Amino acid sequence: MNSCILLAEIIQEPQLRFTADNLEVTEMLVEFPSVREGEPPATLKVVGWGNLAKEIQQNYHQGDRVLLEGRLAMNTIERPEGFKEKRAELTVQKIHSLGIAIDTSSSSAVPKTELPVASPPKTTPAYEPPLPTPTPLTNKVSVLPQNNTAQQGRSQSTNLERKTYEVTPTEEPDQDDIPFVRSVYSRTSWGHELCDSYELEANAYWKAAERIKP
Repeated sequence: MNSCILLAEIIQEPQLRFTADNLEVTEMLVEFPSVREGEPPATLKVVGWGNLAKEIQQNYHQGDRVLLEGRLAMNTIERPEGFKEKRAELTVQKIHSLGIAIDTSSSSAVPKTELPVASPPKTTPAYEPPLPTPTPLTNKVSVLPQNNTAQQGRSQSTNLERKTYEVTPTEEPDQDDIPFVRSVYSRTSWGHELCDSYELEANAYWKAAERIKP
């Protein structure tokens, strides 16, 4: 199927006319850049029929950029000079507006002049003192002696060992020449014999116990 899509600019105002059957038809010329570089732009006749012809005549004008979609055909016409010429013709089916074309080639470009920016003047000081040169440190740093008196005292106190002193018992003089003899009562009884008060008391308890036994 023959179908053509073309991006072009309207260079002739659309003209509306009617056929013998009272059918609307609109004709206009569009221009599009040539395929080959350096050649002038090419022109093409565009024809619209019916309601589309009315829409083109009412809404589109010279200078508009449009996107055309339709069928491309070749028509043969007779020139007044006596020879025949073939011309291409696009029967448009859809048209879309892309805005108004701006001719940038005819407009004179205004050169932009850049104003020089004044740089601030460099101020040099009247006198610059010389920077001191670093000298290597050769003197030995003296370290103050630490007060080790307290530490020595602490170390001596910690090193001191606690001495244990053994208590030596003092021997009391034995007043009794006969050892392991209990003290006796100082008085004499029963025929001037020495009597042991502990034995007398034990014997008394023993005799009392024998009396209690059945």
